[in-house]
Amino acid sequence: MTELPPTRFAAVCFDCDSTLTRLEGIDELAVRAGIAGQIVPLTTAAMDGTLTLDEVYARRLDLIRPDKTALDWAGERYVAEMVEGAFETVSRLQLAGVAVYIVSGGLLQPVLHLAEKLGVAADHVHAVAVKLDEGGRYMGFDTGSPLARKGGKADVVRTLAAKHGTIALVGDGVTDLEARDGGAYVVGFGGVVARPKVVSGSDVFVMGPSLAAVLRVLMG
Repeated sequence: MTELPPTRFAAVCFDCDSTLTRLEGIDELAVRAGIAGQIVPLTTAAMDGTLTLDEVYARRLDLIRPDKTALDWAGERYVAEMVEGAFETVSRLQLAGVAVYIVSGGLLQPVLHLAEKLGVAADHVHAVAVKLDEGGRYMGFDTGSPLARKGGKADVVRTLAAKHGTIALVGDGVTDLEARDGGAYVVGFGGVVARPKVVSGSDVFVMGPSLAAVLRVLMG
């Protein structure tokens, strides 16, 4: 693990699923659609690093095909299952002048719903948009989003680091470790799930259960 930077971070990025909320949104949508048995193992494999995001992203959505009603439902579920201390953590960082972002491989529409509740501006949310037709039916997803493929979080964080300078990312999955390649100090969070590769691969690992436990690292 590397040494903690001597100054406070100018920006902090949070993963969404199993970090700001207790849920994995795509798995919740799979349960709702009655196909959890097909989807949950793929999500677990991607978060544990045994499959790449590229290998599972389109496959899961092609099976679930979430429409507007399902996406709205998922956003409400995110809020209902918000991790303890999430609102406090975001608020304290913002009051200290830290730019707060959500950088997630989750679906943009429900992530935006949670972001609104947390007070994170929509233009500070990076996630994968679902395409809907005029009737709200599923039409695919933004295949050009870097967050739907391996290494995408590094690309997003690299852009934010160029804007802000010192930057950290808080998350629970193997994809969050990629943010280091984009210049981020990676804070692993185990308040929902502690994945062995994240425990060993983060710059620092915080168990929780409250997300506020990361403030001692982020604010010095």
